[in-house]
Amino acid sequence: MSTIYDVARRAGVSPKTVSRVLNGDGPVGEQTRQHVEEAMRELGYVRSNAARMMRAQKSGIVGLITGAISTKNQPSTQQGLPDLFIVQGIQRALESSGMTLMIADTAGRQDRVPHLFSTFLSHRVEGLIYVAEYHQEVTLPRIQDNTPLVLANCYDAHGTPSVVPDDRRLQADLVRRLIAAGHRRIAYLSLRPDMVAGRLRPLGYRDALQEAGLPFDPALLQHVDFDQPEIGPQLLWDSIDRMLQLDAPPTVLCCGNDQMAMMVYGILRSMGRKVPDEIGVAGFDNYRAIAETLYPPLTTVDLPYNAIGARAGERLLQLISGEGRDDHSPVRVAGPVHWRASVNEVRPENVLSFKPLREETK
Repeated sequence: MSTIYDVARRAGVSPKTVSRVLNGDGPVGEQTRQHVEEAMRELGYVRSNAARMMRAQKSGIVGLITGAISTKNQPSTQQGLPDLFIVQGIQRALESSGMTLMIADTAGRQDRVPHLFSTFLSHRVEGLIYVAEYHQEVTLPRIQDNTPLVLANCYDAHGTPSVVPDDRRLQADLVRRLIAAGHRRIAYLSLRPDMVAGRLRPLGYRDALQEAGLPFDPALLQHVDFDQPEIGPQLLWDSIDRMLQLDAPPTVLCCGNDQMAMMVYGILRSMGRKVPDEIGVAGFDNYRAIAETLYPPLTTVDLPYNAIGARAGERLLQLISGEGRDDHSPVRVAGPVHWRASVNEVRPENVLSFKPLREETK
């Protein structure tokens, strides 16, 4: 393998000059630079990144810790869209930076995370990203050597820079769209309240109702642990049945995610209810394998995992460059509503304007 001494001899310059061309750390005439680069091509010289790392104390490596590769059996309420999409977004954000992304999987074991942190730090990574499989609070080892860390799809109690889905706004945007379509009795079948999404999304549901001057009816909001193996579907069936027995039943059922919406389609079919002619159904995630293959296709809102990954990668690059290290505010990411055939637009003559509704509630 050729060395810089071989290149120097071929180009007729000193090894120091070759080093300056390689590292850009000193003045070199353009003609001399061309001679050195031509000599490198002729000799097939390959630059030693290991030596450069030792000099610069920079590895050009970003470490990523995730359970996305091995975690296949998480409950559907937690899984949402495949969180490999987050990893893809991170990779795209780092492509133009020259950084190399090294990925380590937890194999579903949180007790492996401290070891993975130590391994990456021993390789002098320039930054770390931790990706959670669903929006949650995490507890991670503290990093002592000032290596930047960004959390994706999660947050911690220490104010570590994080990028999370804006669950509250996403749900509000979906309900706003349903209201704009003329619906006034909108039910919400929420995820469990012990989950972050199960707490934030109902708040967004209520935000949209309040903005439109619509009263909140507690009978139309139900938390459902629908993916319990044996009783989950029964709980979901019972919740829907009680809502449909109300004197003023809902015209739309909003579901905690698209997997729940798929189950709701089946339950409504078993009850003899037609979607969307008799009642509409809306999901959450835009899990396209479900939303676009259900009949009718599912109205839902995008849980933007690709964008979360991209923002996490961008945030880490800022921290590596020294920017924004004092900014501990989370980055919240939203996505669009996808209006499909599972919800009907209410006929204009049946739609009440927002202004009278506000006046009636005063």
